[in-house]
Amino acid sequence: MLSLVPTPIGNISDISIRSLEVLSTADIILCEDTRVTKKLIHLLKERHGLTTTEPQFLSLHSHNEADFVASLTLDFFTANVVYVSDAGMPGISDPGQLLVRYCLDHGIKYDILPGANAVLTAFVASGFCETKMLFFGFLPHKGNDRSKALQEALFNGYTTVLYESPKRLDKLLQEIHQLTPDRRVFCAKEITKKYQSFYHGVPLQVLGMMESEIRGEWVVVIEASGSCGASLNEMDILALDIPKKAASKLIAKITGENPKECYTRLLNL
Repeated sequence: MLSLVPTPIGNISDISIRSLEVLSTADIILCEDTRVTKKLIHLLKERHGLTTTEPQFLSLHSHNEADFVASLTLDFFTANVVYVSDAGMPGISDPGQLLVRYCLDHGIKYDILPGANAVLTAFVASGFCETKMLFFGFLPHKGNDRSKALQEALFNGYTTVLYESPKRLDKLLQEIHQLTPDRRVFCAKEITKKYQSFYHGVPLQVLGMMESEIRGEWVVVIEASGSCGASLNEMDILALDIPKKAASKLIAKITGENPKECYTRLLNL
């Protein structure tokens, strides 16, 4: 059997009783980083009384995931197999989905435990009213790929959640300011950790609240292009039987996007 077990994203006390029970009976623990997981197991033994059967630790990360899964045999799952990422929910910007797909394709029993997740924590903490949410993970670092992904993140009509490196957070907020300066954003630093901090406002306001040197792990939540209670958003307009040029003018009106850029973006959809 396979179990995907979420791990704390900062505060060790966020581990669940059920997660401890599954870890205690694991024969094999697949880890994004064996060193991180062994340290976690040690802390759980010290602070939460975890007992284990001395499991085998195997490395399974984004660089070897496809080859690892391709080499699996059905008898591998006669043992109690657990997969954990370094922090948070497996399969959310971390490996895990290929393992689940393998189990589905081969009739292997599997289970997914609920638990700590930075995306949902930041989404709820943002206070944005649009309850439909899209998760984009990390944007491409540069070039046209980044520009296109950011346009999609900003102008999809939903509250959008991103991960961002502290090295590029300043750049991201500047980019959002250039495209839609009045759009509110919510930036969460080091969620559940000692120095957890929340920043809320338009991009330049948020930048002004931060220290000169940006550090830590960040989740960025971008308010939907329509404000709370808005009766019309981009998806509603695109569903109308009207020319793209007219649609682009309407979308630009409610989002603040440049009409010409909006029209070009619609042509590429």
